[in-house]
Amino acid sequence: MWRLACVFSLLLPLAAKAQDCRLALVLALDVSSSVNAEEDALQRKGLAAALLSPEVQRAFFAVDVPVALAVFEWSGRYNQELLLDWQLIGTREDLLNAASVIGLSNRSHSEFPTAMGYALGYGARLLSRAPACLFRTIDIAGDGINNEGFGPEQAYAQFPFADVTVNGLVVNNSDYEAERSLISFYRNSVIYGPGAFLEIAQSFEDYERAMRRKLERELTPRAVGFDLRPRNREPG
Repeated sequence: MWRLACVFSLLLPLAAKAQDCRLALVLALDVSSSVNAEEDALQRKGLAAALLSPEVQRAFFAVDVPVALAVFEWSGRYNQELLLDWQLIGTREDLLNAASVIGLSNRSHSEFPTAMGYALGYGARLLSRAPACLFRTIDIAGDGINNEGFGPEQAYAQFPFADVTVNGLVVNNSDYEAERSLISFYRNSVIYGPGAFLEIAQSFEDYERAMRRKLERELTPRAVGFDLRPRNREPG
């Protein structure tokens, strides 16, 4: 007998407001000047491959309530470009389409610095027009600390981040001391909200593995308000 009935009954009002999906997930790719063309290609192809990995597909389709997905790239203060607007991922075909859009996308800018506060503000605004979902997460990846404009702390104070989780993916791509500083920056200033965590890629060649681990953790249904029995049908 499945022991979720009591929890589910307590969450019925919340679940009724979130019928569209269980998670609104924003993925943010760093295209600042520290990321060269080869590294950018590795992160785009790595994200597309991670989305289609068996582990991540199982997490997407573990329950019948879909996930809403949006993806953008970011660099300078005014340099955020939407790669994938909100799409409900309810079938494998939906996921294939989303991965294809990301894998075939072209970089919009390459010469601007790292304005992470502005990127987080853009992500918050993107979430404000997401489908109604039970949980909301921004997933921000990068290989450097904020070096233009206001930082993450100011973004969290000025933009609507109530009930939003911000997870991080650090790309360790420089010397040891820089790596230590970057990890500390993400841990102390970037990750935010309930259950926030940090994943570390040891290089852009390691991006796909790290992204796969992070997506699997983010997408695995939480034992709150859902029947977690396996689905009886294949997605798509």
